[in-house]
Amino acid sequence: MRSAPPGSAESAADLTPEVVIHTEGLTKLFAGGVRAVDGIDLEVQRGDVYGFLGANGSGKTTTVRCLLGLVLATSGRIEVLGEAMPRRGASVLPRVGALVEGPAAYGHLSGHRNLVLQDASGRRPQGQLGGGRKDRGDRATEALAQVGLGAVGSRPVRGYSLGMRQRLGLAAALMRQPELLVLDEPTNGLDPQGIREIRELLSALNRTGTTIFLSSHLLAEVEQLCTRIGLLDRGQLVLQEPLARLRAPTGRVVVVSPDAARAAALLGGCVEHRDGERLLVKGAEPAVLNARLVSNGIRVSELGPERRRLEDIVEERTRRRSGEVPR
Repeated sequence: MRSAPPGSAESAADLTPEVVIHTEGLTKLFAGGVRAVDGIDLEVQRGDVYGFLGANGSGKTTTVRCLLGLVLATSGRIEVLGEAMPRRGASVLPRVGALVEGPAAYGHLSGHRNLVLQDASGRRPQGQLGGGRKDRGDRATEALAQVGLGAVGSRPVRGYSLGMRQRLGLAAALMRQPELLVLDEPTNGLDPQGIREIRELLSALNRTGTTIFLSSHLLAEVEQLCTRIGLLDRGQLVLQEPLARLRAPTGRVVVVSPDAARAAALLGGCVEHRDGERLLVKGAEPAVLNARLVSNGIRVSELGPERRRLEDIVEERTRRRSGEVPR
């Protein structure tokens, strides 16, 4: 999809969002007829933080590797940053930062030196200069600081923990200030503080214009960070929606009360479900419902519109297919 040409009568609000990752019927077969990716149609728009979800073995990493030209798709079409992949990889990949599976590094060299060497050997679009050694060194120092490795950048990588190596891989992806970041399980090996720091870094990068495609099985992290969701189940894309739409209020009200039994008796058929102190009430305005409960002497600990959790949505969509024979 392309933006309207200069001088078009369309307003900015009417323009079709620019698509930075687009696939049609993307399929990957492995030996023995194993269908790892089964005809998926991805659409990632500029400015997205796109959460690519799925259980281990669902085909997420294979999809990512196809997008980056690391493996060839069996069939289908792939466009990244408006250009065909892998045919136009030489012009596309220098604009993309990627962290896929375990990042490789020379163990006897420092983290800083690894970044400088990787950047010096990378391909760049025609006419784009890579900068001199000092420029690469400055950018390596900045990237290490961004991912929290500034204090250990001079140490040999063989002494890095798994989490530190993961941070180093992310630093390598940031070296060229990419338009698009493609990340496969970027918080693997990180402790809770490290996960929070990476989440804050990715949010900051997105605010400055970087589009992020994040493959993960950690629903809580995706729910806190991502704006759009794609769910892969046994190689098929079963969901692709804005997260805000998925988590919009359902029209029901959640009530938590130590007097749940009395509240249920008062509300009668309006109560759809009761689980201990928690009630799910249909057809009620929260303010009116609260006033009614309190006026009848019922204590209310919590009351508000029901919003579905991402975990519930994922479980529902995958459960629909649970009766199918796996491919």
